[in-house]
Amino acid sequence: MLYLALFLILLALYLFWRSNRQQAHAGLPGGRVIYTDTRAWGAPLAEPLFSRELGLTGKPDYLIQQNGQIIPVEVKSGRTPESPYDSHIYQLAAYCMLVEKIYKKRPPYGIIHYPQRNFAVDFTPALESSLLDLLAEMRRDENRAEINCSHNEPARCLKCGFRKMCEQKLA
Repeated sequence: MLYLALFLILLALYLFWRSNRQQAHAGLPGGRVIYTDTRAWGAPLAEPLFSRELGLTGKPDYLIQQNGQIIPVEVKSGRTPESPYDSHIYQLAAYCMLVEKIYKKRPPYGIIHYPQRNFAVDFTPALESSLLDLLAEMRRDENRAEINCSHNEPARCLKCGFRKMCEQKLA
């Protein structure tokens, strides 16, 4: 009986260690995973976060509950930049806004996990305001008949899903 109890304690310690290691490898901060949209931790949660008031829907890769706060984490698989891309920052800010609306808790920050580095992005009133301005601009553009594309990045143009039908594509 003593051997069985010792075995179960060792097994529990091993599983706890493995879980913490897997969480750290995924770029997640300490805390409890309460939402996932990846298969790394089992079947993804089917329900996206949605706010009719904001007109936003999103599926962050993870939501971590930590010390009474909920921290969104977005995992990126591409190359690790020197600083996070603006589009990734705005995506994370949208998740922060959705968390605040749905869970009634404002995240102080969110995390963008790249393969070589994590970036903690503060969810400031200035970032929230900038995101709301961007969303308003996108909604205005949605109803325009013609929109000029931004072609500042030729590599991005080459990979664009609208390239075949775009009259403004680069070479």
